[in-house]
Amino acid sequence: MKRFFTPLCVLLLMLASFTAGMEYPRGDVDQNGDVNIGDVVTLIDYLLTGNWPAESEDPTVTFDVNGVLFKMIAVDGGTFDMGATMEQGYGAYDWEKPVHQVTLSDYFIGQTEVTQELWIAVMGNDPSYFNDNPLLPVDNVSWNDCQIFISKLNEMTGQSFRLPTEAEWEFAARGGNLSEGFRYSGEDDIDLIGWYWGNIPSHYSGTTGYGTQPVATKLPNELGLYDMTGNVWEWCQDWYGSYSWEDQIDPTGPSWGSYRIFRGGSWSRSAESCRVSYRNFNYPSSSDDSMGFRLAL
Repeated sequence: MKRFFTPLCVLLLMLASFTAGMEYPRGDVDQNGDVNIGDVVTLIDYLLTGNWPAESEDPTVTFDVNGVLFKMIAVDGGTFDMGATMEQGYGAYDWEKPVHQVTLSDYFIGQTEVTQELWIAVMGNDPSYFNDNPLLPVDNVSWNDCQIFISKLNEMTGQSFRLPTEAEWEFAARGGNLSEGFRYSGEDDIDLIGWYWGNIPSHYSGTTGYGTQPVATKLPNELGLYDMTGNVWEWCQDWYGSYSWEDQIDPTGPSWGSYRIFRGGSWSRSAESCRVSYRNFNYPSSSDDSMGFRLAL
């Protein structure tokens, strides 16, 4: 065993570094939640046989910021038709057309919209209009505000979080490679998967149930993502621009513009604006009580 001591120590140090920031502890080779003799046995087996344990099939990675946990879900890259496809209905708007083919690389996207507890953990304040529950999505944030938040989050975590591109957002909302072709994100029945004007508990300002709702209280879509239909609009990275017929690979939108894209509908809008292909846009400095965002990585 003596001859294995040095490479074993080296490998342990490498693994401790590699697993930093993940949902399992540093050095937890077998990913069972503990660092114990089982991890040493697994390492020795690798040194003797070259057999490395199979990677976990869990597509989520959990991050901890000042005690607030949030999850990112892996999205395998693929090719899809972006825009007003048939299930979006004949009433789709011109700015959702033409349908065009987009190919994306792998990426991660937030399992939920950024919550107020995460915003507070990073920024130390809460700009939200509806702020009686830390699990509500943060609202009343502009695109510019999102950039400040993301910059601070990256300093705190050493990661490279960002807003999703419009194409990444739509691919994820459609369920990625697991898409079943729904009108909304995960279902054709919007009441099952999203909060919008037709199903929020109250329509009277100042009363309980009026406004945003706690994240992940409706069903997820095919990828396990919550609230990509309704609750708050979600800012995307792109400037607004018209679609073209051309096939695209990892598009990032126009290089400049006046408006930034946001997607997904909100608690204050109709079901029509919550469709997965529906596009909206505004000045990057604009904000209101229905504007939030979701992280990408």
